[in-house]
Amino acid sequence: MASKLLRAVVLGPPGSGKGTMCERIARSFGLQHLSSGQFLRESLGGGGGAAVVLQLRGCGVGDFGSIAAAFLPLTTAPFCCGACTGFPRTLGQAEALDKICELDLVISLNIPFETLKDRLSARWIHPASGRVYNMDFNPPHVQGVDDLTGEPLVQREDDKPEAVAARLRKYKDAAKPVIELYKSRGILHAFSGTETNKIWPYVYTLLSSRIPPVLSEEN
Repeated sequence: MASKLLRAVVLGPPGSGKGTMCERIARSFGLQHLSSGQFLRESLGGGGGAAVVLQLRGCGVGDFGSIAAAFLPLTTAPFCCGACTGFPRTLGQAEALDKICELDLVISLNIPFETLKDRLSARWIHPASGRVYNMDFNPPHVQGVDDLTGEPLVQREDDKPEAVAARLRKYKDAAKPVIELYKSRGILHAFSGTETNKIWPYVYTLLSSRIPPVLSEEN
């Protein structure tokens, strides 16, 4: 367990691999990884380990109540990692988060937009579970259906090629002041690349200097 509190978030544009990165952080550092839906339905209570990796998805832009409900119990956690498709995704959300939880570390994933366009356009999901497939590098066993249930996969409207470019432009405009804010505080750590596997060793090294890992980088 960490000797001091460490509160961090992972930022990045849509399709940059924030969810995958949080899963690796959770596994490598012995943390619990929760989705926002599960987190808001269940109380952490006094057990289950204080270290939490929190993956938030779909937070409303001005929904301070949801932000408070999600992050307030984490203010005593040794490590808290939030990925809400780039949370905080706006300066307003960052300011709301400041009222609840002072961040020690911000990880920013910088992926070329052309790479993101290709990733998002090839992404299909299983709506009931949220499982994500990529037809280029993580396809389902049977084309068009979920591996576990056999139910049809769907492509989100905003993952369709014509919508992707607009999403990325919108993210860039909204995220710029957020990134500048954390950069000015000296807590921003940016990692660039086209593949999560190549970025991960650098993220692992950074976090290892702050919290003891339970698995080696290779594992």
